[in-house]
Amino acid sequence: MPTIVVDVMPKAELLDPQGKAVSGAFSRLGVDEFTSVRIGKRFELTVDGEVTDDILAAAQRIADEILSNSVIEDVVGIEVVE
Repeated sequence: MPTIVVDVMPKAELLDPQGKAVSGAFSRLGVDEFTSVRIGKRFELTVDGEVTDDILAAAQRIADEILSNSVIEDVVGIEVVE
């Protein structure tokens, strides 16, 4: 069954307190290869049958209206995986 993956991230101009906490933990553990961390959300929507343009449009609408808060988040990707 195909799956539609929706990735949502905090807007770039906003602080990411979870990412900052993880970045601080990296620093305390001596991991210094990464300069910052941002944490988002991943949604997997399973589809029975073929993924049509109508289904993708519905996934985009759901991503914009339900899965993300447009004030503080951006939908950064919608991808079909088999």
